Amino acid sequence: MTTNDGALAAAADPVRVAWLGHSAAVIDIDGVRLVTDPVLTARAGHLGRMVAPAIVPAGVDAVLISHLHSDHLHTRSLRLLAPRHVVAPPGAARILRKAGVPHVTSVREGHEVEIGAVTVRAVPADHDGRRTPWSAPAPALGYVISGSRRVYFAGDTGLMPDMAGVVGDEIDAALLPIWGWGPSLGPGHLDPLTAAQALGELRPRLAIPIHWGTYAPLWVSRRYPPAFLTRPAHDFARHAERLAPGVGVRLLRPGGAPLPLG
Repeated sequence: MTTNDGALAAAADPVRVAWLGHSAAVIDIDGVRLVTDPVLTARAGHLGRMVAPAIVPAGVDAVLISHLHSDHLHTRSLRLLAPRHVVAPPGAARILRKAGVPHVTSVREGHEVEIGAVTVRAVPADHDGRRTPWSAPAPALGYVISGSRRVYFAGDTGLMPDMAGVVGDEIDAALLPIWGWGPSLGPGHLDPLTAAQALGELRPRLAIPIHWGTYAPLWVSRRYPPAFLTRPAHDFARHAERLAPGVGVRLLRPGGAPLPLG
């Protein structure tokens, strides 16, 4: 794990996105730095990181948490980031305070939070957001980030009716989950085909697939990685070409150069 900004250093582009792996992305927009669902360690429970060590970005203004699962609300990674603020669904504040992470704002669908020059709006997601199967029910959320550009971070979700209505106005970029961390998916997840169907409704200028190819169960071989670590992104790009023509699909590398949104 590296603790310097590396490829994330300041650039002339006022709006850009870098993918750190899994659901973690850095969104730099209008002088505000946001990080989504950071999981940055070599191991997260029963999962091991299968790609290069994560960059830990500096100067994070806020972290956006989509739901309480430990591969999205990861307390060790949050302590590494030391963000000024955390925005999360109900139930997260208790977990985070216990882990020594202060300054948590709990939001539900439709709530808005102002962070510098940027507005973050919580939108619904179709996913079981509980911390564990035995925990109290908790919502899962996505977020629409609005400034000089509009970015949709879907969190973890299945295909919902009227995806465009969920998000609202036209968006410039969509960060869509397309897989998970194992050979199969349960309910409440987009796969390459349903993610492309969602893209066909959303019609952003750019789509960035996330939640794929980063973590896998510890028994998975690093020397002979299985197809589920690489194939979903290429399947998504193929389906998107057919179902969402005109939308630019960008397959980013974890920790690679940020993508300017113009």
